[in-house]
Amino acid sequence: MPHDPTDDTGSVSEGAAQEAGSGARRPSVGVLGVGAASLFSDTSHELVTSLLPTFLGSTLHAGPGLLGLVEGSADALTGLSKLAGGPLAADPQRRVRLASSGYVGTALATAAIGLTTAVWQVGLLRAVAWASRGLRSPARDMVLTTLARKDRYGRAFAVERAGDNLGAVLGPLAAALLVGVVGTRPAILLSVFPGLLAAVAIVVAARQARTSLSEPQTRHRIGLNLRALVQAGVVRTLLPVAAFELGNVATTLLILRATGLLETSASGGTARSVAAATSLAVLLYAGHNVVAAGTALVAGPAVDRADPRWTLAGGATVYVLGYGLLAVGPHGWPTLLIAFVFAGAGIGLAETAESTLLAQSLPDDLRPHGFGLLGLVQAFADLGSTVVVGALWAAFSASVGFSYAAAWMLLSVVLCLALVRRRGAGGETEAAT
Repeated sequence: MPHDPTDDTGSVSEGAAQEAGSGARRPSVGVLGVGAASLFSDTSHELVTSLLPTFLGSTLHAGPGLLGLVEGSADALTGLSKLAGGPLAADPQRRVRLASSGYVGTALATAAIGLTTAVWQVGLLRAVAWASRGLRSPARDMVLTTLARKDRYGRAFAVERAGDNLGAVLGPLAAALLVGVVGTRPAILLSVFPGLLAAVAIVVAARQARTSLSEPQTRHRIGLNLRALVQAGVVRTLLPVAAFELGNVATTLLILRATGLLETSASGGTARSVAAATSLAVLLYAGHNVVAAGTALVAGPAVDRADPRWTLAGGATVYVLGYGLLAVGPHGWPTLLIAFVFAGAGIGLAETAESTLLAQSLPDDLRPHGFGLLGLVQAFADLGSTVVVGALWAAFSASVGFSYAAAWMLLSVVLCLALVRRRGAGGETEAAT
């Protein structure tokens, strides 16, 4: 399978340009390796994520407020570690170690949740796992931009996002199977095996990216380069992203909402057991991730052809529809499936658009720092969304919480359309060349 070597600044060598003519539509082995790493890693931690609401609620007796706090705090640490991981990923020689150790840390900390006996222990391990995940993310993204041509960034990120979302299908399916065979705690412990396979896959991909560099590389000075990022227009780039993420609640809250609705009957009929409702909610979540994976692959070519903000606006729009259904609170699984499909399509569109928008809008030397800043914005906005929605749910109702999230998604649509119009009118100069 052909490979598109690039130098560390993202420029394509003459040989790569000739090679691209015959096989540019097919991803390189390295890009597929990154996708495999995301597939295995997400299989691991999504297995645990799908069981976490029931584990916290039924085993540790925690409510939606504590679930939101655990998930939101972990997201905040993810953001800080991504910000730190950006400058570290600027050094090509450091990326292999940073990426592989991050995947190993995520796998071990996530599986160890199966040994916990208190909510604070779950919160601590979730934080360690998500911090490791954050440190590795800029290194993984820089590996992708090294392996792909600049006009194919969307396709490269689509492969990674599709792997991520397919893993989020296999994880819940494995959870639904294992929880009935070995129980919740052993199922969580078994998540370590696909997590370790992810570390192997990213090492293979990162080494190929390192050997594709056309010139010997020197070590880079570590720094955040925030001033340079602001001068390059990163604030304008991240405004609609921040609004979207402020409405992007943790998927555990979606699962919790579906589980609660499926346990009860609107017509006074026979209620489902907790186990039956949980299994059905996990299957709905698996359907959500199937749609997310397929949508990401469609979004890749779209964001390469047009302004990624169009795709981001589309993702936010379908999220509004999904949140609207969850706010109304249908008790039937077919209507809940529609809500999860809308949410899956939204995340598949938006995640591909966000990474590509950042990669396209920054010069090559600022790109790793930009990926770190993007991760910080995503994580802290998700913290705000998840904690606030959880608190509104506990204080008022789930309908109030999901309506709040939908309002942020609407704002993201407005900002995307305004910035696309401004660019079309010649009022915006992109920083990337």
